[in-house]
Order: sequence, then C-alpha cells, then structure tokens
Amino acid sequence: MSALLEVNQVSKQFGIDSKALSDVNFSVNEGEFVSIIGPSGAGKSTLLRCINRMIDATSGEITFDNMNVMKLKKKDLKKLRTKIGMIFQHYNLVNRLSVIENTLHGNLGKKSTLAGILGLYSQEEKEQAVHILNVLGLDEHIYKRADQLSGGQKQRVGIARALIQNPRMLLCDEPIASLDPNSAKVIMDHLKNISTTMGITVLVNLHQVDVALKYSDKIIGINHGQVVYNGPPANITKEDIQRIYGSEAENLIFDVGGIHAS
Repeated sequence: MSALLEVNQVSKQFGIDSKALSDVNFSVNEGEFVSIIGPSGAGKSTLLRCINRMIDATSGEITFDNMNVMKLKKKDLKKLRTKIGMIFQHYNLVNRLSVIENTLHGNLGKKSTLAGILGLYSQEEKEQAVHILNVLGLDEHIYKRADQLSGGQKQRVGIARALIQNPRMLLCDEPIASLDPNSAKVIMDHLKNISTTMGITVLVNLHQVDVALKYSDKIIGINHGQVVYNGPPANITKEDIQRIYGSEAENLIFDVGGIHAS
C-alpha cells in the first residue's frame, strides 16, 4: 500500500509563544480509516486545516498524492482541494438552500465563478447528487431546506457535499461532536462504509476514544501539538491513553485490551 498522505516535521506557530503543532510526523495509506484523538486544544483541527491549506503550516512538509501541498500556487491548490473533501463539526450548510443544492455546492471548486453564482449544474451532476443522497438515506429530504433537518441529517448532507467532488480523501473535523449517540453512530457507519466500499481515505478528528477504537484502522494520538501515539487500535494501552489525554484520561470511557475503564 502506498501512502496517499505524508506529514513530515510539520509545525504551526500562532504568535510568538503559542505552538499549536510541533514536529508532527505520520503517513496515511490509500483507503485507510485513521482517527486523530486528543483533548480539546491538542491541535487536531489545526492539523486538518494545514493538510488542505485552509491555514499554512509554519514549517515541515505535507505531501498528498505526490504533490507538495505547502508549495502549491492558487490554481493548483484549488485542484488539490477538489481531491480532499472537508466535513465540519457545525455542518457549514446554507440554511435557505435545499438539501440537493447544498450537495451540489461541493462542486463549486470545479466551476467558474459565474457558473457557481448562477448555480449551473449539469444533469449528470444532479443525478450524481441524488444517487449520493440515496446512499446516505436522505432520499425523502432532497428538496427540504437545510434548516428543516436534524443535526444528524445535516451532517449527512455535509458528507454528500464532500462526496460529490469524487475526493481521494475526506477530512472530518469532529463530525459527531454536536450529535446524540444514535446520530453519531449513523455518521460513523457511513464514513466507515465510504472508506471500505468506495476506497476513499478517511481522516477524522474525534474526542471519543471508544468510537476511535471501534472504527479505525489506525489511531494517531496528539497532546500539546505532538504525536504521542501512532499505531493500530489493538495496540493502544491505558498508558497511551494517559499520555494522550493527561488528567482528562480519568473521565474517559473506553475498552483497551479487554479492560473496561471509565
């Protein structure tokens, strides 16, 4: 398996004394499902945003699909972003637009500004949007306005919007943080299914250790902007959880090596 994404010695500095990421190293293979876990403020969101250049890393190297992400100019960066779908904690939908219109917005990166403003989408794009929404169980909601949906439904529209780009990778920033456990399970099942059946690489930030252990091929644990664990869920120990979460580890519910801790 070849690495689709390689992150080498990546650091991100905000201001003089705030280092959000410090010499982060890891790689992600094609089709892998990888969870990044860690306490709030550990640098998880910053890391995802550096990967697709929503923000620029201060130093280091990020390679995606053999492209040096940090050196890309505007046009190539736009092209890169069509290959990387982004899913947000707060959905980032346009409330007054319908489910299908929000889904089609995922293709804006491939259109001219004018076509985007006028909402000019081909029949093929519309059919693809309907197909994706069916797969995600949203067929009955296609023409509803986004603000009429539940949180879990909104997040599925967010996934549909990312999928219509035909991405190689999905970056999911705390996609279940605002959801109840049932909706969260539906979202995680869909993401796992996308990874296994479509071969799309999924990189997801999670706060829930038990969810990461259940769904991931690989877990990357981050604390204070540094990678403190990088390996399969089966190998993670209580000590690793302690290193990742520090004092917060006491309150977490997870199941490591058959030992249930809460």
